[in-house]
Amino acid sequence: MAKITLIGIDVGTTATKAVLIDQHGERLAGYVHRHPTHRPLTGHAEQDPDDWITGVLGALDAFGKDHDLDGLQAIGICSQVNTHVFVDASGTPLLPAIIWQDSRAAEDAATLEAQTSPTQKTIWFGAPIPIDASHALSRMAHVRRVRPDLYARTAHVLLPKDYCVMALTGAVLSDPVSAVGLVNVTGYVPELLALVPRADSLLPPLASFTTIAGRISPGLPCAGTPVVVGAMDAWGGMFGVGVVQNGDAMYQSGTSEIAGIVSSTIVPTPGVILFPAYEGITMHAAPTQMGGAALGWFSQVLGRTPGETAALAATAQGRAPFFLPHLQGERAPLWDSASRGVFARLDPSAGAPEMALAVLEGVAFSVRLAFDALKSSAGLDPVTINIGGGGAASEFWCQLRADVLGKPLRRCATPESAALGAAILAGRTLDQTAPLGDVVRRLVRFDRTFAPDPGKSDYYALRFGKYVDLYQSLRGFNAGF
Repeated sequence: MAKITLIGIDVGTTATKAVLIDQHGERLAGYVHRHPTHRPLTGHAEQDPDDWITGVLGALDAFGKDHDLDGLQAIGICSQVNTHVFVDASGTPLLPAIIWQDSRAAEDAATLEAQTSPTQKTIWFGAPIPIDASHALSRMAHVRRVRPDLYARTAHVLLPKDYCVMALTGAVLSDPVSAVGLVNVTGYVPELLALVPRADSLLPPLASFTTIAGRISPGLPCAGTPVVVGAMDAWGGMFGVGVVQNGDAMYQSGTSEIAGIVSSTIVPTPGVILFPAYEGITMHAAPTQMGGAALGWFSQVLGRTPGETAALAATAQGRAPFFLPHLQGERAPLWDSASRGVFARLDPSAGAPEMALAVLEGVAFSVRLAFDALKSSAGLDPVTINIGGGGAASEFWCQLRADVLGKPLRRCATPESAALGAAILAGRTLDQTAPLGDVVRRLVRFDRTFAPDPGKSDYYALRFGKYVDLYQSLRGFNAGF
């Protein structure tokens, strides 16, 4: 009898990653296909949706060649969100995908933000979620303003995972959690969508994460296999690091850092994203703009790989300078698109190791700031934080983060945490009545816990305070550009 297997796919910012697991959570294989981001103009960040499909089909083909997939039960896909593909009635993209880092719609976002109030948004969403340049309505308003011809031909505005599901099965669906900032407990908010003509007809119908959207079309790898609707990468990663019940906390480290706490308590807090409750799970999240991307940038400057740069940081002899990782502005909890990166307090003792350490510390400080807002929003202070993602591979960086946060970090054994979460959602098809928490706990494994060094608590509290002061002192300077 063929082994029961599941496939999870994560269409991330820098690569499409996939895992093949069995019904007990054992990782049987992994796959990575990197895809580029194009920046043709200042503020623009685009990807070719065909690159995502190449990665998805490549994963299915590779797994099929190297493993017996006769027992393959289902496929789940999660992806980056606030990345949008405008497609025509045939499903063909009308322009490159506008990814979450793109700020071209800032003017349109400001106009929409001015048409709503924090009170309205708190009534709709439970928190004053901002309408920024990455919001779906901002993107629609922008395309409608600058390319009315393409907007008139647009049939759907899709997230990457939804585009891939459509390409595999022909189905057009999304989920209510990925539509954060657009939906409340009853669905899309009509008063909000009315701000942009046709928005209500361009957004896809909504279904649960584990609804079978369709089956893979004939002629494609794994033809006939069910594909579930899937989730955004934050929720896929949340499940992939074993976070599912009240009091659980996550730290997903990838291109950006995503911090989150599950709590049924809601204290409206500026800067925090509050997701609609899903199967009793209320997630308070704070995604930053730069995590691994900041390390990647400095690694390119040094001519090293990110792993080499993290290892270099561990050799630092002197005190690190300060680094503000706002290379493309900052998201949660500041939502400041004008802020920019900076090294501060440099002196002759600062060489490449000390500057690399500053980058790692700066990213960790940005997440500490995010967790401060999350603890207020969730009304609780988590005991342990589960960490996963590619940025968790460095043990030195994990330990530094534990010291900065003052919390134990429990690391997920599967590095592709978001792809694992997508596989977990696919695994729900084995028993739709099983509580999602049971499925998560059965399939997630951990390999190490990093305990904070209490002797560094005061040191990092002082440096974190200076980090916040640095950002505040530069606000006026950055606003002048």
